[in-house]
Amino acid sequence: MTGPQRIVALGGGHGLYATLTAMRYLSSDVTAVVTVADDGGSSGRLRGELDIIPPGDLRMAMVALMSAPAALDDRGDDPAPGEMQRSRHELWARTLQHRFGGYGALAGHPVGNLLLAGLSEVLGDPVAALDELGRLFDIDGRVLPMSTGPLEIEADVSGLESDPRISRVIRGQVAVATTPGKVRRVRLLPHDPPACDAALDAIAAADLVVLGPGSWFSSVIPHVLVPAQRKALQESAARKMLIVNLAPEPGETPGFSVERHLHVLHAHDDTLTVDDVVVDAASVPSGAERDHLVRAAKNFGAQLRVGDLAVPGQHVHDPVKVASLVKQLCEGEVTD
Repeated sequence: MTGPQRIVALGGGHGLYATLTAMRYLSSDVTAVVTVADDGGSSGRLRGELDIIPPGDLRMAMVALMSAPAALDDRGDDPAPGEMQRSRHELWARTLQHRFGGYGALAGHPVGNLLLAGLSEVLGDPVAALDELGRLFDIDGRVLPMSTGPLEIEADVSGLESDPRISRVIRGQVAVATTPGKVRRVRLLPHDPPACDAALDAIAAADLVVLGPGSWFSSVIPHVLVPAQRKALQESAARKMLIVNLAPEPGETPGFSVERHLHVLHAHDDTLTVDDVVVDAASVPSGAERDHLVRAAKNFGAQLRVGDLAVPGQHVHDPVKVASLVKQLCEGEVTD
């Protein structure tokens, strides 16, 4: 394989934004498959008022594809032929992300959320709305929802009762992300949600499928909880990579080691297989801890891949570093 031509990235929120930014260095044919369980902020308000899938993470994925970088091997100082198009995209990316101020009904709503909500009502189909927005702004790639209906996340959480052995069920992505307890397991409601057919087709046609990083319980694990999508991942001939978070996330995964992230994902779907588990070198020191991680990766049939992936001094993936390692893996330049 000389490099992935068709890439599918699974996730949500800022984690998926980072992955999409990295993958756009490698291909113009990138499809984002986005979780649709957000119930907070603007997305929660629009979801509740209009009974639509929450648009916020879909908007962020669209903006990531809009902000198309130059190829890894073509990042010199001279202006590229598409510089004017990129400048236009940057303007619209900022506009779609812009949140209205003030104190009225529009306060806090990003422009892109309202545009997606309006298109979804006019066209009667969120996938058609996303495709139309992509055509409007001449965006390469595609943004698709994980499911065609809004979902809820339900979690078993311990540490909220005086007896630590007792778990309490909490519901809602915001509640799961901010709970002071320990999330043990999550489920989707409904339990057998409809998958997005276009997302299933993209996974079947992909050369590379990337899962993570992101909010582990609310953005990453949900992708293996939609039965039809889980089956598509099982049957896909694509190379599959799991990119693990750089650090524990307050609320969802406090105190989690990288190894613990893998065990929790495996507990939710012990049929998931991937080719590569990709982690940042600084997050897993050499020695016994990394040896344990090698064994945890084998639960997915995967090899552990370690590299310098972070922005210096921050718990944020560097898109260029991630893209470089993924490219090396796909071209067979990394063997350990």
